Amino acid sequence: MALTRLVIALRRARDWLIATTIFSLLRLISLLPATRAISFVDSVARRIGPLTPRHKLAMENLARAYPEKSEAERREIALDMWGNMARLAAEYVFLDQLFDFDPEATEPGRIEIGGVEHFIRLRDANKPFIVFTAHTGNFELLPIAAAAYGLDVMALFRPPNNPYIAKRVLAARRTSMGHLVPSRAGAAFTLARRLESGGGVGMLVDQKFHKGAKTIFFGLEAHTNPLLAKLVRQYECDVYPARAIRLPGGRHRLVVEPPIAIPRRPDGSVDVAATAQVLNDKVEDWVREYPGQWQWFHDRWEIKHLLK
Repeated sequence: MALTRLVIALRRARDWLIATTIFSLLRLISLLPATRAISFVDSVARRIGPLTPRHKLAMENLARAYPEKSEAERREIALDMWGNMARLAAEYVFLDQLFDFDPEATEPGRIEIGGVEHFIRLRDANKPFIVFTAHTGNFELLPIAAAAYGLDVMALFRPPNNPYIAKRVLAARRTSMGHLVPSRAGAAFTLARRLESGGGVGMLVDQKFHKGAKTIFFGLEAHTNPLLAKLVRQYECDVYPARAIRLPGGRHRLVVEPPIAIPRRPDGSVDVAATAQVLNDKVEDWVREYPGQWQWFHDRWEIKHLLK
């Protein structure tokens, strides 16, 4: 019992130290001009990222996803990934400065929007809908873009494992990103109530899910969360893909695509497994277009235990 308490205390101390270090670095970064600070953390992450334990998993994932690429090509994708992750963290600090999009503006800013007609349709339709995305580019900007068009989307998200970081991130997201639902017990019921009332829901669909539907991602078996398909089966709502793309010069393109066709069984009901595969196919298309903007260090194919 005493040993258990000691282990828990040591884990909390480690988490606090990591969180304090990160927050201290972000405070220092905030003293710099936004463009300079974001470029700086990008360059630092490209040096530090390959030294972390997660880099090994990222390289193994890349080897499995891109067996046709050379080691050097895969390493370059991994470096781009670390740069993207550092930018994502730093952009939290400068979010108010970065998101300069104005639907009425005549001059382009840092943010450009694709699929404006879908934003407007969702806002004016007054019916339930689901928007799904993946960990590509700065995906955190999508709900802010939705709010710019008067869309109130309830987003499902997975909190960081570090509780101190999770608390700070949740506070930052609540300030700028509307309603948030942590992906834990009871989340599905919260989202269902939202759809039942005619609202909108946002979901990340590229995370590992142990008991999910068996699907194929980059030619490899992966388990996918069936929640989106089950919600569609219950509420017959439209499903829109949306993604964030990093552009040169510190700019971002946020795109909402036309609604996807939901696979059906012969009796007309939603085919949950086939729908999960459609989601994977869409995400794979996005990742193949900009491989360095996806988070390859996630254990999407559940192989982390093989690397120990």
